[in-house]
Amino acid sequence: MTDTPKEKRGPLYSQADRDNMRWFWSNYLRKHMGKLLIVLAMILVQGVVFQQFLSMTENGLRVIFERGTLRELAMVCLAVFFLFAVRGLMSYLVPLVTVRMANQAIFEMRRDMLTHLMKLDLAYFERTKSGEIIQRIVSQTQTLGMFVGLGVANAVRDAVTVIIVSGYLIYKNPILFGTAVVVLPFIIWVMNYVSDRVKQAQGEAETAIANYMNGIEETVTGMRTVKISSQEDMEVSRLMQGTKSIRDLLNRVQITQALVMPSIDLSSAFVYVLVIGGGGYMVLRPEFDVDGAGIITFLLGMVMVFDPARLLAQFFGGLQANLVLLDRVRGLFHQTPTIADHAEALAEFDTRADITLDKVRFAYDPEQPLFDGLDLTFAGGKVSAIVGATGSGKTTILSLLSRLYDTQGGEIRIGDTPIDRLKVGSLRGAFSVVAQDIVIFNASIWDNIRYVRPDATEAEVWQAAEDADIAELIRRRGDTPVGPKGAQLSGGQKQRIAIARAFLRDAPILLLDEATSALDQATEERIKAALTRLTKGKTTIIVAHRLSSISDADRIFVLEGGRLVEDGQHDELLAENGLYAQLYKAQKRGYDGR
Repeated sequence: MTDTPKEKRGPLYSQADRDNMRWFWSNYLRKHMGKLLIVLAMILVQGVVFQQFLSMTENGLRVIFERGTLRELAMVCLAVFFLFAVRGLMSYLVPLVTVRMANQAIFEMRRDMLTHLMKLDLAYFERTKSGEIIQRIVSQTQTLGMFVGLGVANAVRDAVTVIIVSGYLIYKNPILFGTAVVVLPFIIWVMNYVSDRVKQAQGEAETAIANYMNGIEETVTGMRTVKISSQEDMEVSRLMQGTKSIRDLLNRVQITQALVMPSIDLSSAFVYVLVIGGGGYMVLRPEFDVDGAGIITFLLGMVMVFDPARLLAQFFGGLQANLVLLDRVRGLFHQTPTIADHAEALAEFDTRADITLDKVRFAYDPEQPLFDGLDLTFAGGKVSAIVGATGSGKTTILSLLSRLYDTQGGEIRIGDTPIDRLKVGSLRGAFSVVAQDIVIFNASIWDNIRYVRPDATEAEVWQAAEDADIAELIRRRGDTPVGPKGAQLSGGQKQRIAIARAFLRDAPILLLDEATSALDQATEERIKAALTRLTKGKTTIIVAHRLSSISDADRIFVLEGGRLVEDGQHDELLAENGLYAQLYKAQKRGYDGR
């Protein structure tokens, strides 16, 4: 029978931990070196105050024991009061400075995180839970800020106090101090034991919290479905499972950390017994030249050492948890965008030229390729439409055109220029998009329209609203916010906001992805003339499910399973009696039978 090998304990601070601490120092703290030196000086003053307090206390005790004068005693008391007044002032100034520095560092970190986040590819957001992103930017950075601002400053103060007071005690009685530190190896062992387990449990807890936040967001976002389906109890049960997991993991962290204090308390009691016993022996033996005042002062000094030592132990336990947070936060910066400008990318190109997909290959899943050599040409200044069953790749083509994804083979050109040789900002600036997944902010309809062009004049915003047939709704609602994600608006109203944005942006290339799918036929007819004006003279690509809405397109491309199976004008495709004709007739029967 073989013994199961024990899990090998890793180093207290891994290489990744050290790299993360250097990164945080280099990017966010080193620039405050002047203030940090001032803080360190104030902390040294606090440590010296304790040392001087011990010296004054010993002198005061000798005044009492050796029958000194009341004046001498009063002077000692005044000196002690002055020392603690100085320490009190330092105790106010140190956190005042450090908290401001930490808040500034976290402000700058969040700024860098948000800037970096905006550069990441769409694919990152599709594979990463929104709760995890929110947790990193909000709660994890805030916890780090509190730890750096107060935790580290207090730990440095405690360490300085331990060093200075210990140095004084060694100077006064090295034999007695040497006896007192015999418990140090035990304390180090306890901290190693605790640190390993805290780091592991904290990492699991952070993952559980991210999943929990994501679950809450999903529930809130889908509350309409929850209510209609009467699934409130199921959602409570699902979220409570996450709550229970977080509770159990945090219990593990806190129970493990709780081992530190009683261990140090027991160690302290052992030390005090040694000091009292050993010190008493020295007082009783004349050859040691130790008196009662010296032993009492030494005991008081040991209290001053062990109390900050306890706090230091707590700090190192908390440090392990915060190193996990720092690793999670820095992990965002490890994500690198794959869609970026080349060194010689062009800023200008012919926006009226033909758009060509030449032998394009693309797959979301390598095992299931979507496009394998797709060829399409959208004529410049004309209206092209893409139709096909769900999953045929219609919306993906629009995503590839605007480089939300890059092709995995072949190329896409505007004129003779491959789009990956254009600046991403210039390319996307040439598009106006009305998508089926409309982003509506909790602001007024006016502000939602103006979002795409913050510098637009009032007249331009009103004209876009009139063209999209939503101006009257703006007049009725005024500046009233539309609710989270536009909860107070209908699907049609949201789509008209998206159409108004396209009017306001007025870019040379127009992408309409199911632009009228949420409009009733009466509303669609009212804005059809406006859409005609919007597309006039522009290269327009329409993805449509309702085939009657694209019957006037200059060219219609029919996709099936990622392949182009038909193309032509509406009447030509009907005459061919192929897939397009089948789809059109099926829709017409559906409308007629309704």
